[in-house]
Amino acid sequence: MGKFIYDSSVKVEFEDRLLAHLQAVIMAKVRRGESFPFTWKDDISIGGGRTTVYVHPYVSMVFKYHGSRNPQLSNSWLHALTYNANSGRGLYVIPEPDESAPREPEPRKGMVFREVPNTQVGQAATV
Repeated sequence: MGKFIYDSSVKVEFEDRLLAHLQAVIMAKVRRGESFPFTWKDDISIGGGRTTVYVHPYVSMVFKYHGSRNPQLSNSWLHALTYNANSGRGLYVIPEPDESAPREPEPRKGMVFREVPNTQVGQAATV
């Protein structure tokens, strides 16, 4: 289990693979100067509930890993976490998506261009 340490006062344990994904998402947003809330569920051993911190570029964060190997990152998990981080709710922990499950492609919405009649142009000139 690795640790996420926020502003040297909030310390929470995450599994190393999850922590690596969280670090990638958090650091990408911080590099762009973006601030956002980050929420996780607290372990029952510390009373349960949930904690939210407001991540911004000027706060100290430490990602401390238990293992020495860099975990393999999942593109679909990174995409899902980034999507959450960019939402109004902010970043929150979700399970890794099952990449073996078949996904139905979303239908593409084509852009529709319609001609606008000029009937009102003549009316505006007479007013």
